[in-house]
Amino acid sequence: MRVPLSWLAEYVDLPAGATPDTVMAELVKIGLEEEGSHAFDVTGPIVVGEVLEFVEEPQSNGKTIRWCQVRVAPEGHKAADGGADVRGIVCGASNFGVGDKVVACLPGSVLPGGFEISPRETYGHISDGMMASARELTLSDDHAGIIRLSEMGLDPKVGTDAKEILHLDETAAEVNVTPDRGYCFSIRGIAREYAHATGTAFRDPKSNAFIEGGSGYEVTIDDVAPIRERNAVDRFVVRVVKGIDATRPTPAWMVARLKMAGMRSISLVVDITNYTMLELGQPIHAYDFDKVRGNLIVRRAKAGETLKTLDCQTRKLHIEDLVIADKSGAIGLAGVMGGESTEVSSATTNILIESAVFDPISVARTARRHKLPSEASKRYERGVDPRMADNAAARVVQLLEVHAHGAADGLGADIKLAAEPKPVWLPQNFATELVGVEYTAEEIKEVLTEIGCVVATVSDGYEVNPPTWRPDLQHKTDLVEEIARITGYDRIPTRLPIAPPGRGLTATQKQRRAIVNALAGSGHVEVLTYPFVSTEQNKMFAADAKQVALKLANALQEDANEMRVSLLPGLIDAARRNFSRGLTDLAIFEEGSVFLPAKAIGANASLPAGNARPTAAQLEALVQTIPSQPHRVAGIFTGNRVPQQVGIAAVESSFEDAIHAARIAAKSIGVNLEVRQATPVNFHPGRSAELFVTHGKEEFVIGVAGELDPKLAIENNLPRRVAAFEINLDVLYEVAPKVIQAAHIGSMPAATQDLSLEVDLAVPAAQVLATIQEGAGELLEHIVLVDDYRGPNMPGGKKSLTFALRFRAEDRTLTQVEASESRDEAVTLAHERFGATLRA
Repeated sequence: MRVPLSWLAEYVDLPAGATPDTVMAELVKIGLEEEGSHAFDVTGPIVVGEVLEFVEEPQSNGKTIRWCQVRVAPEGHKAADGGADVRGIVCGASNFGVGDKVVACLPGSVLPGGFEISPRETYGHISDGMMASARELTLSDDHAGIIRLSEMGLDPKVGTDAKEILHLDETAAEVNVTPDRGYCFSIRGIAREYAHATGTAFRDPKSNAFIEGGSGYEVTIDDVAPIRERNAVDRFVVRVVKGIDATRPTPAWMVARLKMAGMRSISLVVDITNYTMLELGQPIHAYDFDKVRGNLIVRRAKAGETLKTLDCQTRKLHIEDLVIADKSGAIGLAGVMGGESTEVSSATTNILIESAVFDPISVARTARRHKLPSEASKRYERGVDPRMADNAAARVVQLLEVHAHGAADGLGADIKLAAEPKPVWLPQNFATELVGVEYTAEEIKEVLTEIGCVVATVSDGYEVNPPTWRPDLQHKTDLVEEIARITGYDRIPTRLPIAPPGRGLTATQKQRRAIVNALAGSGHVEVLTYPFVSTEQNKMFAADAKQVALKLANALQEDANEMRVSLLPGLIDAARRNFSRGLTDLAIFEEGSVFLPAKAIGANASLPAGNARPTAAQLEALVQTIPSQPHRVAGIFTGNRVPQQVGIAAVESSFEDAIHAARIAAKSIGVNLEVRQATPVNFHPGRSAELFVTHGKEEFVIGVAGELDPKLAIENNLPRRVAAFEINLDVLYEVAPKVIQAAHIGSMPAATQDLSLEVDLAVPAAQVLATIQEGAGELLEHIVLVDDYRGPNMPGGKKSLTFALRFRAEDRTLTQVEASESRDEAVTLAHERFGATLRA
């Protein structure tokens, strides 16, 4: 909210020399946030000039300029810059004539944007200044011609300082208004807050205009409680002003204030409604009375109904949109924007003024539904004072009578549906107990009365009736917050909390950190992707094609309206973005939650209103709607694992890298991961595996690893070979040992051997490896598969698996004979189970 200081000074006394910074410093004390200061940034000799004569000079480029003689000081007197009283100025505009008074910017003046005015040669003349347009002074967007002061109703003396006449010396402070302080979206609200902060007297602007209500105009409200939970309209005031001159100029002081408040001048009628809204916080809409067909109706939009709004957009209305209508149909979106059919124009002579209070929720939903935020909707969403509607309408009538030469008509209406604010019970010592400051009874009553409450002292406390402009005061804690705010936050004592001993990271937090650190430390890069995906992405890796995903009721993007059931779609998106930017060698991973369907799909269970505690059954029903959110870690690998170097060939990433990364993650918390061939959804049928762990006598499948289906990779603009893994961390945490024992390092020499076995192609290598471990017994310390050969020298249907074996005895030096005996026992067992034979 921007606050012009001259406007603020009408309702509170500002100290001499007050600046935006000093005003903001006071407002910060009572909880508003400082945003910045604003000014016109116009300096130097800018004066009123009078056009004495001009000569039109056509140019070779087709443009016609005017060589003007402009008087910039009384005859015989020096100008503001010390120069002659008549100046030659080249001007490209043609909207002025001899005798017009204009804004002359003399050499030495500086316009917004740092544009310095100096004598310069142009079109064969020395132009000794400039005649300014409204846009050049940032008063409006009008650049069709220069400012003619007569059009603004001004006839000042030549040489007068134009900055004072046009109020270009105005400054403004800007503060950030939090959602619960909607009343501060007005000069009235800010002035009240400044009075709280400084103790100065507050003069309420609601008394600026005399309220003379109209009658005889029928307004139909077709949406009231108990049909709905809340009234669509709390108040609806209508006034009529006839015989206005809509072509009259907006006063310069109003234009300047609107500009400093962040709004541009449009036309006199619109400027008056905006000025009133900024002053009192009550949005106003003006209709061309002669264009309204019949009386006004406030209703919900009909199915298929459309409305062309003031921004010239034809909008398809939703049946929940609240509209203002007449006999012709919808003529405005209530609280958001008016319709083009009843727009005020320069030909308008009769005005119908609407000053209403609409349901904040209804307005907010309509504004978001149509992506149409406005100054009016911003105020309605935060709550508008229902007792201000008639004052605001009267203020508009007053300004139209004074500046548009209109006359108030007796026709009007005032519909009141708002309920009175409910009293709030404040226990006597509650503020002291909650804040830790000793507040006296007199202090509490004084503060609450100061903010507009009506306070009644009853036994053991106070019955507080909040003011109508404070809909946020609904609970005793809200009142305590106001007491602490107004009396000063500096009174609240500072106490550092004492950290409870014996606490730290939980076991699961430690395990998570160990996994993430292990992957990052081994060269993988952690990324963070959005949990929102499309239906097609969720189906990529869903274990069940009929699985129901969790849909978002109000998605940020229509094509990403489901919660992910796998981390891999997000990683694929990240890999595609990197790949498109030339980063082809990737090893990225993410740790995060996935969201599986809840037991009870649908809306949350209804809960009691107010401060009542839900029952155990209600809480259980609520829990049933919460989706399962298991933690997972996943990774994607593309390009080369080892880049090409001098004397070293590049090594492409493959399923081995995915399996290795999964094993690193499991090993970091003391779990040995086992692998067996499988064909997960959208993985390569011959280069993918199932990851599992054995805990006691039970086996737990915890994830998958391998290479993605080449078709899927190509569809996502990735190379054909993309490796990936994903594991369920919740299961991994459960089977992980509580204490990780360091691996034993043997002190005796080891005996190493290689073993090559011929087996059928269908036999998984993992099963052969497990069998060799079992058959070799305790002497086998380590085994690893080093080769899987399927070349032309192999018999049909066979493959050769080569394992590297390391044997070691704890109490003696192991001989090769003993190692060979263990190996032979392993070969025998492999032969019995799989028909394995030693490869010659």
